Parts: sequence; C-alpha cells; structure tokens
Amino acid sequence: MSASLPSDARNEVERHLAAGDLRRARETSASLLERDPSDIQAQVLHASVLMAGGDWRTAAELLAPAANRDDAPFAVAARFAVCSVALGDPKAALPAFGKALAERPGDFALRLAHGETLDALGDGDAAVRAYFRAICDAQNQGQWLSDASTSPGLRGRVKQAMQRVDEGRRASFMQALEPHIATYGRDSLERVIEALDIHLGLRAAPARDPRQQPKFFWMPSLPPTTFFDPKLFPWYEALEAQAGAIRDEALAQLREASGLEPFLGDLDKAVEAEFLSGDEQSRAWDAFFFFRHGTRFDEHHAACPRTSAALDAVPLTRIRAHAPEVLYSVLAPRSHITAHHGVTNTRVVTHLPLHIPDGDCALVVGADTHRWRQGRCITFDDSMLHEAWNRTGETRVVMILDTWNPHLEEPERVALKDLVERIGDFNAAATGAH
Repeated sequence: MSASLPSDARNEVERHLAAGDLRRARETSASLLERDPSDIQAQVLHASVLMAGGDWRTAAELLAPAANRDDAPFAVAARFAVCSVALGDPKAALPAFGKALAERPGDFALRLAHGETLDALGDGDAAVRAYFRAICDAQNQGQWLSDASTSPGLRGRVKQAMQRVDEGRRASFMQALEPHIATYGRDSLERVIEALDIHLGLRAAPARDPRQQPKFFWMPSLPPTTFFDPKLFPWYEALEAQAGAIRDEALAQLREASGLEPFLGDLDKAVEAEFLSGDEQSRAWDAFFFFRHGTRFDEHHAACPRTSAALDAVPLTRIRAHAPEVLYSVLAPRSHITAHHGVTNTRVVTHLPLHIPDGDCALVVGADTHRWRQGRCITFDDSMLHEAWNRTGETRVVMILDTWNPHLEEPERVALKDLVERIGDFNAAATGAH
C-alpha cells in the first residue's frame, strides 16, 4: 500500500473488521479517504469495508474511475469485478476480471468467479476453460483436493465448477469424435471413447502393468509391450536400406555441431541430473531435430536430404503441436538417460542405430534389455519405464522417430489425431486464459 495511507489507521480499520464492528470500520476508512480522495489505497480500503457490509453499489461507484483505467491495479480491478457481479452486471465485471487476472494469473479463487461470470454471460466454453485453469492452479498448490483443503465458503462453488469441467470437457472432446463415429460407427471407436473417459476420470481404469505409466493418455485395450515384433512394421526394410546414407549425414552434422541442441533444453545441472546421470564432466544428451512436437525443422531437412527422403516413406504419427518427434539422438560417453515414462501408449518409438560403440551401451524397457545393432530398427512402447546408457568412451548415435501403435485400427488412428489436437487446444486455451 502507498505511504500516504498511515499504517496505524489502516490497522485500526482491519481490527474493526476482524471484530465485526462494521460501523467503526466504515467511519475510520471514510475519514482516511476524506484526507485524500485520490489515494487509491484509501479507496481500496474503504471499498473493502463497504463490500463487507454488502454495500456493493457504493463500493463499485468508488472504484469505477480507477477500475476503468488500463493500468488499474489488481486490488481495484478484482474488487470492482466482484462488486459488479454482486450487482448483477457481469458485462461490467468481465474487463475488470481480465485486468486483475493478467496481473495475478495464479489467483484461483478470482478465476473461479471469472468462470461463473462467463457462465452467466452464456459463454459456456470459456467458462469451462476458466474453471479448469482455476482447479489446476488450486490443486497444484494443495488446495481444492478435498473438502478439508477447500474453504467452507467455496466448497459448493468448487464442486459445481468441477462438474461443469467434467461435462464441458467431455462434450468438447466428443465433438472431435462425432464425425468419425458417423463415418466408422461407434463400435469402431469404443476403445478410444473408453480411453477418453479414463483420461477424464469419468471411468475407473482397469488394472495396469505396473511398468506402464503414460503421463498423458492411456488406451488400456492395447497390449502392454516392451519391444515389438519387427514384422508389425513393414516399412523397416526401406528405412534400413537407407541406414548408411542416414548415418553419413548424421555424422556430418555431428562434426559441424551447429544444429545440435540439448534434448532436455537448458536446464540447471541439479535439475538435469534427475534425467541425465553419469560422468558430470562428459555427460550430455543432444539432438538434431527433424520434427519436434509436430513442427518441421526445414533447414535440417535441407541439410540432410537422404534422411528427409527416407522419413517421407515412414508412416510417422502426425498430430498438430504434438507429433511427430524425429531426431538424431546423440548420447555422449559415460552418459545415462535415467528411467522415465513417455506420454502415451497410442504411439510407439523406433530407434534406427547409426553409430553404436563397442562396450556397455544399451536400452532397457520394462525389465527387457536391448543392445542396439547398427542399422537394425527396434520399436518399443515408451509409456513403459525405460532408460538408456552409454558407458563407453565413444558417442552413441541413433535416429528416433514415432509412429502409431501397430495394434490400433485405422479409424482409431484418425480419431485419436483429432482428439489429441482438441485436448491440446483446450489445455492451451485454458492455460493462456486471463
């Protein structure tokens, strides 16, 4: 608060409020405001007293000039929004919510009220996104996980918001599936619908192989598999036939090193150690991307035309903003990619080994250990616990790419593409909402 507002007087107002003495709180805050009617902090303090007494209109009128400014401070915008809602004017509240949440996006209680306001204005989709963001932010801070972690005054509202999220997300995501249900029939997509309901927590998940813990989306009807039978991938032969040319281009890029970047990003060494162990001086896991999260690296394709042409013949998973992920994966000497799980079992990961040093260099999926054979593809389900290491003195290089799980049917692949894109769009919109 500003220095123009005496702290002892402010504390006196707060003591009166805490004691339930609204009359004295109002008199004291009014006298502070009379000293300097332009003092924003005095306005906020007096408005807070008025709101505590249910005088929403006077509070709103007091705050309105400052609330309508583009640079309205959080304390003003948030209180004006609440007053406007109480007065039955959600349209006036909406801009104020936007200003307040832009300044404090993590205020989940205010975002809950924002969602309720959007609902009142008939914008159900935006309301569901706001509720979802509020719930996620609250639960990330240990709140709203149960009645015990939710303040009594909010419990009913939070439960209503959770119900709206459950209903709204499922309705939105099912919209992505409806055209495919119309084309292929519901029976063809029953496994996808089951997986969606499990993802949303609307259906109990069946028992799962303890090694398998996908971070994002799990289709339980797909058989849990560590390494897949090569016969399931008829495109192996053409890709392996180009392994020599791909290897030459990969090693050329390693010599230039200009397109390489840390696979994990620029992490603090202490954080990096959670994902990459080994010799602290030499450990490194670098990547030369052809695609990442579905984005094509055009310069890298141009620099490696034989690799790019070979990839054109592979049925890569293609999901906007998600897949494919294709790269030369470069594991430095004495480096260990620690055990972790991937995001889903609906797509699988293939390695084409390009340079495999002699010695202790391996991939473990579940409890199954695989020693790479240069030029020979291997595909595994990375939602299974897996790790890899290079305990030799040379660099290990493999090309990594992802394709659909071979046990999916064509209608399921088509539907999953649209479903995952819809889920991603919803999550991005909710996370970026103000």
